[in-house]
Amino acid sequence: MNRTTWTRFLLAASLALNLGIVVAIAIRPSPPRSVAIAVQPPHLNLQDYLELSVEQRTKWQQLEPAFLHELAVNWQGIRQHREALVQQIFATTPNRTAIDAEQAAIAALQGAQQQRVIAQLLAERNLLDEQQRKRLMDLLLSRYSQETTEEELLHRD
Repeated sequence: MNRTTWTRFLLAASLALNLGIVVAIAIRPSPPRSVAIAVQPPHLNLQDYLELSVEQRTKWQQLEPAFLHELAVNWQGIRQHREALVQQIFATTPNRTAIDAEQAAIAALQGAQQQRVIAQLLAERNLLDEQQRKRLMDLLLSRYSQETTEEELLHRD
């Protein structure tokens, strides 16, 4: 084989190989997407689900408004500190002291929120009979086992 023929053969082989790779990539099935985003528990009226009596509903409804308001305020604070944290992390020159301060503020708010949730669940527990407690516990445990944070979802795949 002369040099021109050899060069043409290598070029043809290279093109065939590249074309084969492109075709393989194009026809390769994509990996299945995580269904965690699509699987959302249906809206549930907890008072109906627990089959609360009229008296229990009245007491339950007295407990909820302050708790829900406190949670909303707390989530707003967490959201603001998360935004500040992300801005600090991706700043031109990240400030580790500011990052640590935002993280500590988020942790404090999350700790306070967890205490509110525990206090609320204990108050609700006192309103319920044994069967209702079991239903609520099973519901909470099943929901907690399905939870995924947005950060986890962003980094999957």
